[in-house]
This record gives sequence, structure tokens and C-alpha cells, in this order.
Amino acid sequence: MGGGGTPALGNERGRRAAWAVRLAALALVLPAVLTACGGPQEGGSTSPPPPNQESFLDIVEQRTFNFFWETTNPQNGLTPDRWPTPSFSSIAAVGFALTAYPVGVERGYVSRADAAARTLTTLRFFWHAPQGPDPTGISGYKGFFYHFLDMQTGERYQDVELSSIDTALLMAGVLTAQQYFDGADSTETQIRALADSLYRRVQWSWMQPRPPLIAMAWKPGGGSYSGFLGADYTGYNEAMILYILALGSPTFPVDSTAWSAYTSTYDWASFQGQSYVNFAPLFGYQYSHIWVDFRDIQDAFMRGKSIDYFENSRRATLAQRSYAEQNPGGWRGYGSNFWGLTACDGPGDFQQVIGGRTRTFRGYWARGAAAGAVRDDGTLAPTAAGGSIAFAPDVVLPALQAMERQYGDKLFGQYGFLDAFNPTLTDSSAPIHSGTIVPGNGWFDTDYLGIDQGPIVTMIENYRSGLIWQLMRQNPYIVRGLCRAGFQGGWLEGKCS
Repeated sequence: MGGGGTPALGNERGRRAAWAVRLAALALVLPAVLTACGGPQEGGSTSPPPPNQESFLDIVEQRTFNFFWETTNPQNGLTPDRWPTPSFSSIAAVGFALTAYPVGVERGYVSRADAAARTLTTLRFFWHAPQGPDPTGISGYKGFFYHFLDMQTGERYQDVELSSIDTALLMAGVLTAQQYFDGADSTETQIRALADSLYRRVQWSWMQPRPPLIAMAWKPGGGSYSGFLGADYTGYNEAMILYILALGSPTFPVDSTAWSAYTSTYDWASFQGQSYVNFAPLFGYQYSHIWVDFRDIQDAFMRGKSIDYFENSRRATLAQRSYAEQNPGGWRGYGSNFWGLTACDGPGDFQQVIGGRTRTFRGYWARGAAAGAVRDDGTLAPTAAGGSIAFAPDVVLPALQAMERQYGDKLFGQYGFLDAFNPTLTDSSAPIHSGTIVPGNGWFDTDYLGIDQGPIVTMIENYRSGLIWQLMRQNPYIVRGLCRAGFQGGWLEGKCS
């Protein structure tokens, strides 16, 4: 997954999932424990935040929702990878948009009729978009879609890959729409039918050149490589949703051994006083959790560790905050309310002498911190904290408020939080490739990224009401995928017979 404002940058971002995952490969949590840690119980938060935090969440959630509603092409439902820099569409961002539309309806940002119409436009486009093995003039193949599509034509952008994970994120949004729009009128009836057809068309088992694992990508001939990418999704990462959807398919399912093969590559380790399955960027602990309520359900791996994946993400969140508090790299501005490393924009690829020390900065990069894997150039991403609000609201809410209070409209603007900022880089003469430097304050991105906006608005809503979790608990494909993966307990009790 990833985005880009220029072709060169976009191509590099298109490889984000591959190398991020390769690096990752180098007793149930009691309700009382979750409550003590500030985590939500059944349905969402049991106790609302104080009024000042509640009103703050109102603003953040609505502005972030507006990114999807206002920047998406109303003619075809394609959401841009980024804004305001002109860009292609990210199919993962479309998946987040489809998931955000029900949030907008329930919060009163848009009418149900308008959200349904936008959703139907989107699903119609993807159903009718050309599929085939040709390298140009098409949008997908075997039910999968290319990572990036032209915003106007919807055709493959340059030579990007047919992406398994980005298709999964798109399909998660498609199934959210199917579950939410349950009305009897023609529009909502068509939404459900198209959503079902799109999901059933994906040939998940085809994307397995090395079964039982699922490959990252495939390309037709004529590009940097052809055929399947020589890497599969292994190690803990965002691919949980990919495997669950592939296991749940009624038409082209993968074998049930795929889940145990995937989890067998996990790296359980201790970092910053927390023991959990390690993956450096925080997005890996957030994406799948947008749609799947992992509270109190366990697979064989988590039963062996006596926790669940929700607790695993909480620990990862707290470990990153602790890392920022200790700040071993000596970056400016880090602290208990200024933390969060994940894949995001950066100032560019260059070195700069700051305070007598040579610092190396990066452009778009899968930043992160975990046992044996620290990738940190002083760039923080609000989505790293915001996407973890359901796991640890007691540390996330103060962090988001502090970021907005400290930096104001330099960081928090029309569509909520801009993608990233770097307080260390304050010299306006630095050879930055994007964004802007505010002397004395640091570097600030000037773009919003769809795949980083998505976790903010959706996880805020899961924290507040549990909306998406409640919807997807009822989705038969999600339930079947979890059952085939060996999950048991909690809300799944009695559903896996």
C-alpha cells in the first residue's frame, strides 16, 4: 500500500508493503484489564471522554470524514491517494472511503440517500471496470485490482502491481457497504448485490504461487518484473484481513492451513517493556482491526500467549509511546504526547548536519519501532496515534490534543491532521523534497493521505460506538474466515459450528 504525488515517488510507494513485510519476517485479556487500560468494551467505549475531548473528537472525525467525501471523484467513486497534490487513486483509500460513508451517515455529516448513491456509483465502477491479463487499458485481473488507478479513467496507473493486500482493503470496504445498506429500496438492494458479486469474483486461491501462503502481487509482462512477486505475506502485519477474507470466500477460498502458515512466521518479542508480536510500523496493528473486532476472540497462536490481538495492538501502541519518551535517537520534540511511527510522508532523502550531528532523513518510508527493527528519522505521523485510539484512548487522546494545540493549523487543517511532521528539521535551507519548513517549528507535510486518514476516522468511530465492529460481526464472510482460521470465544461463540 502507499501513495505518491509524482510517478517516481508513487512507484517507490507501491513497493511499501513488500519491503515492510520482509523486514517484519527478518489467558484472554480480561474485561477488567481492558477497562483499566482505557480500552472499550462491547460496542465501543463504555464511558465517554470528558466534554473537551468529546468535542475535539467531533471535529477530528468530521474533518477527516470530509477528506473522503469531498476529494473522491463523484463520477466513479475513486478516492485519491493524496490531496491536494494531484495523484492517482489508491484502491485501499477507496476501501477506507466505503467504510467511512456509514460513519458519516450515523454522525449526520451526510444523508443516507447521498451516501448510498455514492456507494452505488463506486461499486458499479468496480464491477464494470475492465479485467484481463493485458498490461494497459484495464483495471484488474482475476477479481483483483491494481494498486493505483487513474482518477478519471480508472485504468491501471503506469506499471503498478496487481495488489493482494490493497484488493483486500478495498473488499473490506465493499463488505462494510453490503452490511450497512440493508434497506429494501432499489439503491440499497443493488449495493448489496454488487458488493456480493465483487467479493465472490476475487480468485484468492489464484494468488498462491507458493501455497498455502498468499503472494503480495502479480504483474503482466512489460514492466520491472512479470508474474508473481517472489514474496508472500508472512510475519505479523496488516495482512490479517487479507487471509481472513481469502479464507471466508465461498467461491475461491484458500486452504485453512494458510492461517497457521502465516502465524508460524510471527516474531514474538519484548520491546520497551511490552511482550507482543512485533512489527515496526503501527499501521500493521490497525488496518485489520478496523473491520474485525478481535476483542476476546483467539486463534491458536494467541491462545498460547493468553492474550488476544486487541491486547497485542494495545501493547504495541504503548511500546511506541515509551520509545518516544526514551527517545534514544535524540530527536527534537518527542515525548509522552508526541509519538507515533508508521508509514508516512517525510521531508526527503538527504542528510543534514543539525547541532553538530549528521542526520539522515527519508521521504515516504515505513517508519516504525519494534524489537530489532527501528526506522526513525524524527518524523511523526498523527495517524500512528489516531489509528490506535480504540486500543489505548488514555494515551492517544492526550497525544492528538497536544499535537493540535502545539502546532495548530500547521498540522491540523481542512481535513484534520496532515500526514506527518518533523520537529527536528527547522532549517529552512534544508533540501526538502516535499512539504514545508516552518523555522523554529520543523517540517510539516502539506498533503493528506487516504490510507492514513482512513484509520483515524474509522477507529475513532469504533472507539466511540463500535459501529464498524458491530456491522462486520454479522458479515457471514468475515465470520467464516475467522472460523476457518481457528478463532474461538467471545462474540464468535456458537457461530463456528
